[in-house]
Amino acid sequence: MGSDRISQELIPALHHGLIVSCQAPADSPLHDPLVIAAMAKAALNQGAVGVRIDTPSHVQAVRSQCPAAAIVGLWKQQFPGSFVYITPQFHHAEAIATAGADIIAIDATSRERPGGETVDRLIGRIHDELGKLVMADVDGMASAITAAQAGADLVGTTLYGYTDETKHLSPPGFDLLTQLVESLEVPVICEGGIASPQMAQQALKLGAYAVVVGTAITGIDLQVKAYQQAIFSKP
Repeated sequence: MGSDRISQELIPALHHGLIVSCQAPADSPLHDPLVIAAMAKAALNQGAVGVRIDTPSHVQAVRSQCPAAAIVGLWKQQFPGSFVYITPQFHHAEAIATAGADIIAIDATSRERPGGETVDRLIGRIHDELGKLVMADVDGMASAITAAQAGADLVGTTLYGYTDETKHLSPPGFDLLTQLVESLEVPVICEGGIASPQMAQQALKLGAYAVVVGTAITGIDLQVKAYQQAIFSKP
């Protein structure tokens, strides 16, 4: 199935919906394929339109347990000398596609990629060689425009606040979201910093095509840590 056909069938199903990011730190007991798949299934059972999953083994487990799910897949990998870690190279995208993802999320910022492959070439290869859609995770307007021109099927505000250029800013990037909605023709996904149903609703009112929520729903480790810090902090 080519990416054009997938786009026609899948992207409309995401419209005005909730995509739940089901991930866990590598040292957490939750970082287990069956646990991640259970999280994903619970989210889908309650009406989520899709899930965002890291690593091939987790994508494969979710696909096995949720055969009809819309899966945004990625593979976080750290490379010396590069800050790009979300699906940095084509073979990572290929592994995620083989595991069963429908959409491949990539870092589409202007930062240098390990191996030197450009964002536009990576998007083209994912489309042409894998037949998958691409979600471009960006940090600002410039990288969003570049990704859209390169053929990204979705653009997400995922990396707003996480690059040197934006580290002084805190997600959610509602200002960036508004600018992207006004400037781009491709669907814009709001991801990062959505901490309540009301914030998700606000993102949709601002024009987000869909909203990704992770920590606030599935981030048990970080949520408990935050509660503990608040409970034991000095007044």
